[in-house]
Amino acid sequence: MNSPALEPVVKNKYLKFLFLVVLLITGFNQSVVAVEKTVIAPPNINDLLKTGGKTATIICFGDSVTGLYYHTGGLRTYTDMLGIALKKTYPNAKINMINAGISGNTTVDALSRIEKDVLDKKPDLVTIMFGLNDMVRVSIDDYKLNLIEIISKCRKAGTEVILCTPNSTITTDGRPSEKLDSYCAVVRAVSKEQDVILCDTFQAFDKVKNEDYRTWRLKLSDEIHPNMAGHKLIAEQISKTITQKTVSLNEIDPPFPAIKKTIKLLQEKKPVKILAMKPFDEIIQIALKKIQPEAEIIVEAWDVDGKSIPQLEIEARENVRKMKPDWVILSVPRSASSETDEQYIRSYTWLMNYSLSFAKQEWDCVVVHPSVNNPLENKAEKDDLVRILVRGQDLTLIDRPAGSEEIAKKNAEEILLDWLKKQFRK
Repeated sequence: MNSPALEPVVKNKYLKFLFLVVLLITGFNQSVVAVEKTVIAPPNINDLLKTGGKTATIICFGDSVTGLYYHTGGLRTYTDMLGIALKKTYPNAKINMINAGISGNTTVDALSRIEKDVLDKKPDLVTIMFGLNDMVRVSIDDYKLNLIEIISKCRKAGTEVILCTPNSTITTDGRPSEKLDSYCAVVRAVSKEQDVILCDTFQAFDKVKNEDYRTWRLKLSDEIHPNMAGHKLIAEQISKTITQKTVSLNEIDPPFPAIKKTIKLLQEKKPVKILAMKPFDEIIQIALKKIQPEAEIIVEAWDVDGKSIPQLEIEARENVRKMKPDWVILSVPRSASSETDEQYIRSYTWLMNYSLSFAKQEWDCVVVHPSVNNPLENKAEKDDLVRILVRGQDLTLIDRPAGSEEIAKKNAEEILLDWLKKQFRK
């Protein structure tokens, strides 16, 4: 006797039988398809970082914002800062940070070099940040397709991916803010469609901008590139995206010693060529001779008397990189004027930019605070701004130390000599 209640069960068994027959008949073809579609499961980067049992290789893939250039002092970038941030969260982590950023690159360039510069290095995690060049050279539709292909290649290689929006920028004719917004929207859309973790760098910068425009402005080296203060923000955001924990990199000081090339040349008994703003052209010779009496020091004086900060910017652009000194000493006097606060920030920043080599730092560069040569009982208007600008560039500032009345009475030569002794101390 057939029961209506059993009919669905009988039908399901029948369908299952047919399904098994189909699988047996087409099994070979299905296995081929399965192999073609296989994507290696990526490792869990957090597990690697927590345990520290294996070195986690993390590659930051991008353009000049990612790459090592003058914007951040030519020694470190957010790639390095990200390594520091992750170690703060996971002290036992073993991390191999690799910077795969190249100036001027778009997603088109990224696809042409991804195998050699990224995938061949077998990364556990790749962060992807492109867009500031794409928005002027790659259509928005192609930009989206390229991002998807980059993600696909990473996933097939078995690496985890974090997709990053570019930082917010000062609008220019070539890069209007509205256009950048649309490219950032594509990054967010791709993140959702491809189920990729997103680090919204643009949003993080914009949050700072909306809260305090000046603070945001002081995180930029020029109209589009963040300085080291901006790179620290990027690293903090990516680190939080990975670990879900907040860290601060504000206390990370510029590299020490600040004059590695100069020290090396002196130790090798080779001449040192110094470009120094007055009066430190004379002061540096006296101080160095007290530490290295036999040193051969060639100093070229940079006259700053009566010049505005924009004039000094122009002189740096026209002269420093052509000269290729071993050490540049910037000591902008308080008298160096500007028409507006924004002009001062822009010119001072570019003065530092042009006093560095274009990419990896080829020579030493330090800044002397105006209080060293000209102490004041009351702080001058730009004194603290100079401190923020120099630290933001990841350069070392020689400053008048706070403390006792005896310290306050020290002259510029004494302060510079004390600073040099620390630099030469192992």
